[in-house]
Amino acid sequence: MEKIIELKRELLKRNYKYYMVCVMALNTGMRIGDIITLKVADVKNKTHIVIREEKTNKTKLFPINAQLRDEINQYIARMENEDYLFESRQKNNIGVKVNITRVQAYRYIKSVAEEIGIEHFGMHSFRKSFGYFYYQQTKDVAKLMQIFNHSSQEVTKRYIGLSQDEIDESLQNFFL
Repeated sequence: MEKIIELKRELLKRNYKYYMVCVMALNTGMRIGDIITLKVADVKNKTHIVIREEKTNKTKLFPINAQLRDEINQYIARMENEDYLFESRQKNNIGVKVNITRVQAYRYIKSVAEEIGIEHFGMHSFRKSFGYFYYQQTKDVAKLMQIFNHSSQEVTKRYIGLSQDEIDESLQNFFL
């Protein structure tokens, strides 16, 4: 958790856009590919982010909690409804604004993560962190499985590294 807080703090200092990518990912459990395509109209005055997931092609609702709502409102204050939340400085070949790419987001955030000592960082690290800390707070693997659209609780546990943590914890005080 300390490294997540440090990464958020560092991103906020350096680049507000990538800070918000991080905040959105950590607080919704959404995949980066789905986050970067959002437009202001998708989140402005909404209680949920409604998307068709890129990977599964399923419609999914992600609640926007009060803290995330505050962050979003501050971020979009000077944006138009049709603007991408995470707009690239580049435009497409006919001069139309486009969103940042997964590669752009990955390169920028990974470089900051490495500078502060986070090893093995990937864009899925946010989703896995969301899942891990959600489980730690709720102990509800069934709901987490639904949030992630996983086929079983075992898949979800493996995904967030829970199985190994549970094994380690159960053996902590075991001695024959």
